This record gives sequence, C-alpha cells and structure tokens, in this order.
Amino acid sequence: MKVLEDRIRQEGLILSHTVLKVDSFLNHQVDTQLALEIGREFGRIFVDQPITKVLTIEASGIQFAMATGIALNVPFIYAKKKKAITLSEQVYSAPVHSFTRQETYQVSISQKYLGPNDKVLIVDDFLATGAALVGLVDIVKESGAELVGVGCVIEKSFQEGRGLLEDKGVKVHSLARISSMSPGEIHFVEE
Repeated sequence: MKVLEDRIRQEGLILSHTVLKVDSFLNHQVDTQLALEIGREFGRIFVDQPITKVLTIEASGIQFAMATGIALNVPFIYAKKKKAITLSEQVYSAPVHSFTRQETYQVSISQKYLGPNDKVLIVDDFLATGAALVGLVDIVKESGAELVGVGCVIEKSFQEGRGLLEDKGVKVHSLARISSMSPGEIHFVEE
C-alpha cells in the first residue's frame, strides 16, 4: 500500500534495526482517514472470504479492526489484556508477550462473542515476532471458529512472525512489508 509506505518513510522514526515508531499517525495519534483507507484495503483483499468477525488485541489494533469491520459490514472483537470485573462469563484466553512493553499478558475474549460458526479475520498494527498474533490464532482455534487469514498493517519481514504464522497454516497479508531498516534508512519488500 503505497500511501502507507510513503507515510512510514516521511513520519516513521527508526529507533534501531528492530524498532519503528509510527505513533504520529498510526498508534498513538491516529490519522482517521488513513485508518479507514487501511480498513477498506483489508476489505478489498478479503472480500471473497465469508468473514463473520474481525479480531484484534487491544489497543493499537482496534482502529484497524474497526475500519475493516466497517468495510466488511461485520462486528469486530478485541482481546482484552486485563480481565475486567464485568467480564464474568467464560472466556478463551492465551498468553501474549509484548515486545514493546516487555510484559506478558493473559489476553481474553468472552466465549459468547466467538464460536464454531464464526469465520474470523485477525487484523493488527504490527507483525514482528508474531507473539500477539499467535496468541489470537490459538484463541480462534480454541473457540472452534475458522480462521480465514491475518491482515497486518506493517510487517517487519526480517523478524520471525510471518514464519511462525505460516508454519501454523495461516495466510498472512501485510500492507507494508519492511525488509530492513536502520536509523535514516528503510527498505520495503517489493511485491
């Protein structure tokens, strides 16, 4: 997605060969028009799939899952990192390690919102180590739902995440795939 790659080049801050900061337009301050365009692009890519739910993890994937849900005219669900006292029903859960926060969370989703009749598209902001997405894949499997694919806004293709998902038989589509980066320099995978 050229417009996304251009924004990453213009506004992304490369802090190291593994850390890209895009909080000025994607995951702290959000360019709402870009988020909606990302949702439409995922909608276009997955339009032929019989998707009933879009799934993400809080918090940075929410705007993209919502935009995708709007484009596909289906609800979206987000896995919660902390179990609220209002979440009293049965849940699906999985441990997820956050590289950026250096914490492991037990993410959970109410069983009443995900089940064997669902066809699920997972959407998230980043694919790097794959920990969050593998956790969501495990939750979909536990629920008995069918996973139709994973959509990532930005993928660091030089990290192991895509391989971990593909080893589980998951189809992955990323809108911007970074092949390498270092401060002042970024290269994208040519599709």
